[in-house]
Amino acid sequence: MAFGDGADDAALRAAWADFCAQLQSAGDRVFKDANATSGAQRVDAFRFLTQNLGQVFDLSLETRDTRYPAVHTFCGPTRKLGGDCADFTYQQAWIDGQSSYRLAGNRGAARFFNVTVQGARVPGPGVLHEPFGDTPEANLFGQQLSVNDDGSFEIYIGGPERGPNWLPTTAQSRKLFIRQGFDRWDELPAQLRIERVDMSDPKPLPTPETLVEAMGWAGEFVTGLMSDWPEFPFTYGGVDAGHPNTFPQVGATEADSKRGRAAANMYWELAPDEALIVEFDAHDGLWMFTNMGVFFNSMDYLYRPVSYTPSRTKADRDGRIRLVMAHRDPNVHNWLDTQGFSRGNLTYRHMLEGEPAVLDTRVVKHDELMRALPADTATVSAAERSDAMWARFHGIRRRYVL
Repeated sequence: MAFGDGADDAALRAAWADFCAQLQSAGDRVFKDANATSGAQRVDAFRFLTQNLGQVFDLSLETRDTRYPAVHTFCGPTRKLGGDCADFTYQQAWIDGQSSYRLAGNRGAARFFNVTVQGARVPGPGVLHEPFGDTPEANLFGQQLSVNDDGSFEIYIGGPERGPNWLPTTAQSRKLFIRQGFDRWDELPAQLRIERVDMSDPKPLPTPETLVEAMGWAGEFVTGLMSDWPEFPFTYGGVDAGHPNTFPQVGATEADSKRGRAAANMYWELAPDEALIVEFDAHDGLWMFTNMGVFFNSMDYLYRPVSYTPSRTKADRDGRIRLVMAHRDPNVHNWLDTQGFSRGNLTYRHMLEGEPAVLDTRVVKHDELMRALPADTATVSAAERSDAMWARFHGIRRRYVL
């Protein structure tokens, strides 16, 4: 049987050709002015694209049928998207407002836990590419969750109210968004599964029309992510590319408040002989910093010290915490690795109790760094840095069951 013998051959081939053309167009956006010209940063941009190419049909096809939902982990050590924080896990499940679902599993030990019903997405200015841009409709946080003694729980989504763990839906509901935030390396993640409660038949096979639609979604996804990052946060997210190495004021939008966090992002540029000190008062609550590439993709947090939370940070005697971003190891405990990049983005998130910190920054010469820090700044040996790498490696693998 050759091309043209099938009734749907022309439509399927045209859809695939369109997707491939969009993928090629997306690759051309690696070379935008915002990205540095070094090989490492060009490669990082292509990795951002190829990592998400690896999940695009999971999102557009394999998990898309809301009658047969699945929990999809869309960020991890080998896949970065959406300004992801290194100490968060992000999952989603496509749902609809007509069905009833059960999300069940074991709570785990993540310090922050949140399940959100997301509503309508209206494309237009100020709306991020798929699968983002929708609005929170209903929230359930970890402290609100009723959990059994063995850590097991069930959450019902949609349908008639059944408590205490129930999230309502509307006609516009389209997905669940699940976030877990971690502090210590020994915190285990929640193990989750989802099902439609009245499922009675096997999942049908995709039709040609389904696949054509999925290819169209996939093409818009790959071009959208390469088009929107990093311009979207600069235009709509308060990130100031014109004043690098300075944090904007930390604040929370109404949508941020519904998500239970405040956020700030800083665009940074560092010359080979420079280092950047981020300084703030030690403060209550769960907070985290993640160093990211140009496309707001988290750096290599499986192996490198590119993220910090309260339990993994040393404060100085004056009650201040000083993170040191540098291209090479300055032998201080709170080192933020740049991976050798000349530019990127640093994100700060604050959740739970307490208030966000005021973040002060200053750039110094790397060789003058120790004179710019307090005399009691915690330092590490090569062996201690290696031990910290192993602790990170084991901790991240626990979160993702790698």
